[in-house]
Amino acid sequence: MKSIILALALIATGVHAAEESDDNPCDKVENDVQTLECSAYSKSTAEELLSENLKSLNERMQSLYGKNPSQLTDITARIKAAQQQWTKTRDADCAVEAFPATAGSKAFTIAQNDCVARMSDERSEFLESIGQE
Repeated sequence: MKSIILALALIATGVHAAEESDDNPCDKVENDVQTLECSAYSKSTAEELLSENLKSLNERMQSLYGKNPSQLTDITARIKAAQQQWTKTRDADCAVEAFPATAGSKAFTIAQNDCVARMSDERSEFLESIGQE
């Protein structure tokens, strides 16, 4: 089980490790503690990128609809509602994905972190694609 979790963590965090040139906890993962640190780093990095892409999306909407306040208000409210719903779905899906592991265990936390990182990366790409000219 530990080797499966380690393999999943390495796969899920590989993109982040490849993109980051700074020394990070995903550079040389050799044990469970390092896997946990890497998964936390990947989750944090993915959530930061998601936040940046959400901010950029709102800026694009301001640029596209800023001259029409009612449209801007409408699209901004829709984006906010969609993001809140997506967050609930992500968290529920990640709870299901991590279910075989005992809540609070390293394996559970790693599975949760990896799931959140992966799904946040996917959402970031989606948000980045909206409103592009």
